[in-house]
Amino acid sequence: MGYTRKITYWLLVLVIIAPAAVLSNQVLAQGLPPGVSQQQVEQFRSLPRSQQEALAREHGVDLDDYSSNGSRVERSQTADRQDTGRSQTVDAQDLVQPIQDPDGLGEQAERLYDGLKPFGYDLFAGRPTTFAPATQIPVPSEYTLGPGDVLRIQMWGNENRQMELPVSRDGSIDMPNVGPVPVAGQSFDNVRSQLQSIIQETFIGAQSHVGLGELRSIQVFVLGEARNPGAYTVSSLSTITNALMVSGGVQHTGSLRNIQLKRRGEVVGDLDLYDLLLRGDTRNDLRLQPGDVIFVPPVGPTAGIRGEVRRPAVYELDGRQSLESLVRLAGGFTPDASPRFTQVMRVTERRQRNVIDVNMATSNGARTAVNNGDLVRVGSINDLVEGFVSIKGAVVRPGSYRWEPGLRVSDLIGSLSHDLDPDADLDYGLIVREIDPRRRIEVYQFSPGDAIHRPGSDRDPRLEDLDRVLIFSAHHQEDQYLENMTARPVMLESVIERLERQARPGDPLRVITVGGAVRFPGDYPLPADGTLKDLITAAGGLLDSAHILKAEIARFQRTESGEAHTRIIPVSLEEALRGSGQGPDLQGRDRLLIKHVPEYGQRITVTLDGEVRFPGDYTVRRGETLGELLERAGGLRDVAYPAGAIFSREQLREMERERLDDAQQRLRRDLIGLTLDQEAAGENAQVVGQLESLLAAVERAEPLGRMVIDLPAILEGRSAQKIVLQDGDELRVPPQPQSVSVFGEVQFATSHLHQSGLTVDDYLERSGGTTGEADDSRVYVVQANGSVWLPRRSAWYEGASRRLQPGDTIVVPLKVDRVDQLQLWSGVSQVFYQLALGAAAINSF
Repeated sequence: MGYTRKITYWLLVLVIIAPAAVLSNQVLAQGLPPGVSQQQVEQFRSLPRSQQEALAREHGVDLDDYSSNGSRVERSQTADRQDTGRSQTVDAQDLVQPIQDPDGLGEQAERLYDGLKPFGYDLFAGRPTTFAPATQIPVPSEYTLGPGDVLRIQMWGNENRQMELPVSRDGSIDMPNVGPVPVAGQSFDNVRSQLQSIIQETFIGAQSHVGLGELRSIQVFVLGEARNPGAYTVSSLSTITNALMVSGGVQHTGSLRNIQLKRRGEVVGDLDLYDLLLRGDTRNDLRLQPGDVIFVPPVGPTAGIRGEVRRPAVYELDGRQSLESLVRLAGGFTPDASPRFTQVMRVTERRQRNVIDVNMATSNGARTAVNNGDLVRVGSINDLVEGFVSIKGAVVRPGSYRWEPGLRVSDLIGSLSHDLDPDADLDYGLIVREIDPRRRIEVYQFSPGDAIHRPGSDRDPRLEDLDRVLIFSAHHQEDQYLENMTARPVMLESVIERLERQARPGDPLRVITVGGAVRFPGDYPLPADGTLKDLITAAGGLLDSAHILKAEIARFQRTESGEAHTRIIPVSLEEALRGSGQGPDLQGRDRLLIKHVPEYGQRITVTLDGEVRFPGDYTVRRGETLGELLERAGGLRDVAYPAGAIFSREQLREMERERLDDAQQRLRRDLIGLTLDQEAAGENAQVVGQLESLLAAVERAEPLGRMVIDLPAILEGRSAQKIVLQDGDELRVPPQPQSVSVFGEVQFATSHLHQSGLTVDDYLERSGGTTGEADDSRVYVVQANGSVWLPRRSAWYEGASRRLQPGDTIVVPLKVDRVDQLQLWSGVSQVFYQLALGAAAINSF
């Protein structure tokens, strides 16, 4: 490349490609290339853009390529400037981002102290990515001015003006009519007084106000165990905590109690963040000056505390501390704390963990020194093992109460209205008592009502230390066990579980099952010296249907060979309840069965309706017949039509409902299969419509539960079988009918006035005859009493000429042979029969 070409090349780079305000100034500051003068650069800059581009093309310079390279150079240099010294620019628009724990130091501390978290580090859980300068807070009078600050002076009186005077690098301001005034390094209060004095002397008759405008930014260093150590640009009003926020806070390996502020190599202040976190004390949060260093040393000795303190955590120790001072750091004891039961887990010199029991209720115990790595646990009053009793259940004030010798149940519940719930069971209560150091329990039964009404007597049991008194509800329902926490099953669950755990060979489970005619059947603890009467009381007492002469106990017994068999022991409850006998001795795992009086409370109700002389609901004896009941009801009226009587039974109604459901499912399944038959889709379209109508009729059909009876024969005593009545039976006797109905596939379905001598064909003809879809071979007649006969099948001896009676119904079914591949008749014949029965029943009235 020739000399002239080189000069032109560099001029193009300096003038066209590089940004004039950035790259060219940097290159010029480092010296121009050889042969390129400042005058030549200015001449090239004065050329029009088109001439510059022409020169570039003439010398083979690609502007796009060099422009791209120039941009990359600019970005690279900008990035280098940002990385140098980790200096960060302040921006008030930056968002707050959560700080993670990438080094896992917090997790290490939690593992060391059994899950406890170090205290205080959550202060930096959310921080700004850069620091927003505090420009809206009042400037303190002791604020030290420096280069970059701006003083605002307002004058009024003989001289009205406003001035903004920046502090120059030499530390002075240039004041009009006065000249330079040194202010750097002085407090704002001193500078304000000085300037007001100068204005009064220089501007006669003028008054002034001196304030601060824009504040300077300063650079400080955050080093040591900071999360992001480096140099940071912050506001001149910033303090130590502000700079810590900028750097992301303190790592879990850093100290919160000995943060140092260094200025010109000397420590000028120490900050204990515990003072800020626990007491809100900011006196040691000093204001920063340019070049200050905030140094975070490694964390000092630590100790953890858990249990009944308000703020369980791991705390950094400040010098020699005691258990008492550690509890103060943790916020003090909770109301449930028991300082006398305090444990210290300590690592010994042999690197072993020992547990030390300390009674912090004493002054010596409270002054016990805390070592690095200690884990302190403060016990709870729930851990107490003596000196109290508890009561729970259907009481107004459940809880624990102080025990003293001679304490009785009436001392806990002395009033029915003030101490017990309205639904409390006054006959059944339990005392659960621990009987040995292994905490085995025994159960004692008492009457809460007797204890209240006869205080101090043998009906008012004495309580022992650690006794638990259970008062039960008397009105719970079985489906409310989970909602009613005072119900027997809920409150007895834990007691029975403990009895199950302590059962051993030779000492069987002391639980008895009560079943049968009692209010609350279930499993109950066998009380000490418990009797049969006590057990019945525990189950809520007997029902009125209980057979007090016959009860039995099923008992498991072991033979000499070690096998178990069941022994049945008859029991007379009458003697046990009257107190004339104690009954058999009860044993664990016994099962008491209280028998019900046979058929007690069971009523058989039959309804007579219609043309009965005395209709109504009758209670009948077991085994009573329909004829006997009609005789009790006075027989039938003169207008009654016994041949059309409708007798229905609930059991038959349920059976018919099941058959209707089955028919409906089969019909729906066949209808779906016919619809999906693509080859016969056009041919089956009409049939599908008919089946859909039939399915709708099936869905509307209601089971009648009708049983065909010959009521005239029953009334005359000619019936071979007597109808034994059941609960829910109904008999409706209609009046004398006068019509015959025609139903099904006829031109006009209607009812006709009965005329003696007319046959089935005559009535069909009067209804316009059958339709093209009718199956003439399957026409049938439903008589008024519900029986059915088929005229076509009986033609050889009676035929279609059989005479019809008033109330009969003629049914013409659908020709199902047209529906190919469907066994429709077997599926819906029951439906037609039900519909016909319904029509016949209506026609009978």
